[in-house]
Amino acid sequence: MDAARAVFAEQGPDAPLEAIAERAGVGTRTLYRHFPHKEALVRTALRQTVTERLPPILYRIPDFDPRSAILVVMEAVLAIVERERSVLAAAANPAALTAEIIEPALGPLAELTVRAQAAGTIRGDVTGDDVARVLGLLTNVLWVVPEGDDGWRRYLVLVFDAFGPGAATPLPPP
Repeated sequence: MDAARAVFAEQGPDAPLEAIAERAGVGTRTLYRHFPHKEALVRTALRQTVTERLPPILYRIPDFDPRSAILVVMEAVLAIVERERSVLAAAANPAALTAEIIEPALGPLAELTVRAQAAGTIRGDVTGDDVARVLGLLTNVLWVVPEGDDGWRRYLVLVFDAFGPGAATPLPPP
């Protein structure tokens, strides 16, 4: 997986699997036996990252107030997508894979939204689905800021402020 990430970062999304096999120190046939096509390799690399990086964040969230926890989870997911930008670019459908990255955070975000509303720190007309969809929208910002640039954090803060309870325009029905 590390070899795939490095080759995609260096050569771009069209990097051949042969280059990845060479970097990994395995034969091309061995790579193809485990990953019959690039999409399988990309999915496995993303699944590995999400499995390694997201659970520690999700286990920590009970220590935060719910509003802060929502921001921590959103930031963690966006950081994962940023880290895996080169790998995602190699996918046939990056948007679908990004949705897979977000999926493990959906339940916790929905629970946190309810808790934050109960605490009065999130506007009452926002749903957990709204938070998840906004997170999905924010992943698109990553494609328009330079790679390795934390500029996406600016947009996270701007959009996150819209969840605040003060002086909010009522939302249309979900």
